[in-house]
Amino acid sequence: MLDGKTAIVTGAGGGLGRAHALYLASKGAKVLVNDVSAAAADRVAHEVLAMGGQALAHAASVTDEVAVDAMVGTLLEEWGRIDILVNNAGILRDKSFAKMTIADFRLVVDVHLMGAVICSKAVWEPMRQQRFGRIVMTTSSSGLYGNFGQANYGAAKMALVGLMQTLAIEGEKHGILVNCLAPTAATGMTEGVLDAESLKLLAPEHVSPALLALVSDDAPTRAILCAGAGHFAAADITLTNGVQVGDGADAGDQVVARWKEIADRSDAIVPSYGFVQAEREVEAARAAA
Repeated sequence: MLDGKTAIVTGAGGGLGRAHALYLASKGAKVLVNDVSAAAADRVAHEVLAMGGQALAHAASVTDEVAVDAMVGTLLEEWGRIDILVNNAGILRDKSFAKMTIADFRLVVDVHLMGAVICSKAVWEPMRQQRFGRIVMTTSSSGLYGNFGQANYGAAKMALVGLMQTLAIEGEKHGILVNCLAPTAATGMTEGVLDAESLKLLAPEHVSPALLALVSDDAPTRAILCAGAGHFAAADITLTNGVQVGDGADAGDQVVARWKEIADRSDAIVPSYGFVQAEREVEAARAAA
């Protein structure tokens, strides 16, 4: 399904990124294997070549704008176009918030969030010009729902959802579709956290098929696809129907008293853009008046 398409997978020297690169190649894509380690990138690129695919290896940190621009330039010079970007590169610095240093918080945000920003920016104009592009952000259940000891990681991963939402809106008219993948996979980043049986079920190779739905010609946009152990589910940021309490002196008291109504999800929606919230609020206020 991806014959003729070109792809960049960041952090692809091992684990989930390696699985992604091999999977995309198996579907016909030409793959640039990025990793901070040149040896690791070369090793995976050779795996792609050995299976009959086409691959380039490029060592670069996703936080280095000059190096990322050079990486995209190398791909364009070799293959002429960039169709798919999978922002997979990441690191962990897990500690409870009380023990976490600001340096470790900043480092994780820099790699996960700013790395994705830098790589997405580098491919944005070529994708706009060719009027086709598929960008995948790697979010996490730790960002969507929280996880002890991962304030830095969770914040970065939820920020990627926000980045996806806006890039998808801005890119759609140019043929650029942007989605999020929330993987659960046994990698070097999760080693020692799960038992042996769970690690086997959560092999990275069981996540990568999710990419096909997110990067194909018929891909959605603004989707959050959760994948692990061969199971796939969609997550959404929803908005409840809420209640209009007005702006009187007792507004705060009413919010407290009517909290169950405010939080009732039975009529929740998935807004198509952020301003839906403001539109509904103004509409409710006018109706009450």
